[in-house]
Amino acid sequence: MTLQTDCVIIGAGPCGLFQVFELGLLGIRAHVTDALPVPGGQCAELYPDKPIYDIPAWPVIGARELVDKLLEQIKPFSPDFHLGQQVTAVKALPEGGFYLRTSQNTEFHAKTVVIAGGVGAFQPVLLKLDGLERFTDRQVFYKVKDPAQHRGRHLVVLGGGDSALDWVLALADTAASMTLIHRSDAFRAQDASVARMRALAAAGKLRLLAGHVHAYRESADRLTGLAVKTVTEGEREVPAEHVLVFYGLSPKLGPIAEWGLNLNKHQITVDTEKFETSTPGIYAVGDINSYPGKKKLILSGFHEAALAAFAIKQRLNPGEKVALQYTTTSSLMHQRLGVHPPKTE
Repeated sequence: MTLQTDCVIIGAGPCGLFQVFELGLLGIRAHVTDALPVPGGQCAELYPDKPIYDIPAWPVIGARELVDKLLEQIKPFSPDFHLGQQVTAVKALPEGGFYLRTSQNTEFHAKTVVIAGGVGAFQPVLLKLDGLERFTDRQVFYKVKDPAQHRGRHLVVLGGGDSALDWVLALADTAASMTLIHRSDAFRAQDASVARMRALAAAGKLRLLAGHVHAYRESADRLTGLAVKTVTEGEREVPAEHVLVFYGLSPKLGPIAEWGLNLNKHQITVDTEKFETSTPGIYAVGDINSYPGKKKLILSGFHEAALAAFAIKQRLNPGEKVALQYTTTSSLMHQRLGVHPPKTE
């Protein structure tokens, strides 16, 4: 049976979930697909316990907690989720709208499509040393599922971005020792995180090395250390019980690359009025899109989802003015949200 819907959202990460909310406020229900078996995207799959500091009104919130809050927020709109299945085909229909099919042969006729696929089908960039794969998820980790697993260990963190520094800061106090290795002394993380990391190094709580890992040491089928060629100190041996690798993600658009959309490297080109792609009726929000001044921030994706929702409402109701109504005062918004604000005298 082919499912009929006004909108299919491809991607159940934070931006895809917030897209459900923004569409729901405008009276549009959506179906949501994701290749992962649970909602949450990268937040759920790669760093569920990672602290996030730049969500408005939340001084700090865990990635998993953010996903849970978004799922709670969209409950009034009862979206249909189709998880563990990748959208493999998107085709424009002669009569308008789009045909979509997933890897599980779920089929849709949708009037509009929103691609909120993050970086696409992502894979962590691996630390490539012959034989090291034997230690994956035993002593070499590409995501942190349980921070307690690393307590009391000699930890080595590889990378220079936000994920690497976030986990250095989160785990430094509970590790037996902490070493951060990055290819240079220039970091790609937020300035505040870099400053806190350098303060730990100055206090002797962190060993900071600029260089690259070229070999590992083992004994009795256990990883015992890493060999590092440093920029200024020559060859160094670093003891390691657990190695956390944050070299980033290798973006693989997968089937999206075959849908005829204008691409800028691995991202989908959109406008900044409607966040519509080169195919009218297909929109893209979040990390997967590209436009002048683009910033890969969750809060930017939330903004994009709001404007895309208004554009979709206009497309579904051509010729009608889409009124801006505030959730604080609009009785229609209250009805859709299922809330009853207290009366004021």
